[in-house]
Amino acid sequence: MLGTLKKMKSSLDKEVEYLLPVGDDFLPLNPLIGKKLKVSYTGNIFCDACGKKTKKSYSQGHCYPCMKKLARCDMCIMKPETCHYAKGTCREPEWGDTHCMVPHYVYLSNTSGLKVGITRHTQLPTRWIDQGATQGLAILKVKTRQLSGLVEIALAEMVADKTNWRAMLKGDNNDIDLKQEADRLLPAIENRLNELLELYGDDAVERLDEELLAIQYPVTQYPTKISSHNFDKEPVVEGTLLGIKGQYLIFDTGVINIRKFTSYEVCVETP
Repeated sequence: MLGTLKKMKSSLDKEVEYLLPVGDDFLPLNPLIGKKLKVSYTGNIFCDACGKKTKKSYSQGHCYPCMKKLARCDMCIMKPETCHYAKGTCREPEWGDTHCMVPHYVYLSNTSGLKVGITRHTQLPTRWIDQGATQGLAILKVKTRQLSGLVEIALAEMVADKTNWRAMLKGDNNDIDLKQEADRLLPAIENRLNELLELYGDDAVERLDEELLAIQYPVTQYPTKISSHNFDKEPVVEGTLLGIKGQYLIFDTGVINIRKFTSYEVCVETP
């Protein structure tokens, strides 16, 4: 198979099922666990937005001009609390309408430990799977992406908002009572939530009572020492596929973050 990479597609049954997008094709990965897999980078990168060849990838698969003009590449995607849609300065207001000015969830998850995060209301459990979470619980629903960022900042004063990917790839954590954690954390930010309700309306923030979701990944063996593959340094990644977690392929030769190499053209060879 020859084509450009995109982040792996996932679905959840008893365990996560993965598909690797290679150009217009999708390679089922779960049946390849325990088998040899070779992924070779051709040296070509094609922008995920305009399709033009680019020497370097920006903002996960974009050429420099697209990175500068597209809303999906703006800093407010990484820091949603800085959203400037209301100021009329959004790079793509129509894109903002469908991606930012829509309901978002604030959640707790168990990745490399207890973590707070945010995502669009349509992206669960995909968001948890992409981060390698073994447990996830949506605790609040808010009106916009900016609001979710403001709430996340408040919670991040008490709990991590980033995943330690190396720890996540060394194995599954012990289970965490996420509902108990929510009961501990939310009262601590009650004043901040009330401020947001006053500023943005009674429907700005809604407390949820969801069921915790447990997630199992197709991994036969976790690495004891993390060695990371990088197409920019080594064009060929090969070995026995031991498992998949988050957006990482786990080989007996090391791990590779597929999402990091969005838009890289590769040749994938299977047995």
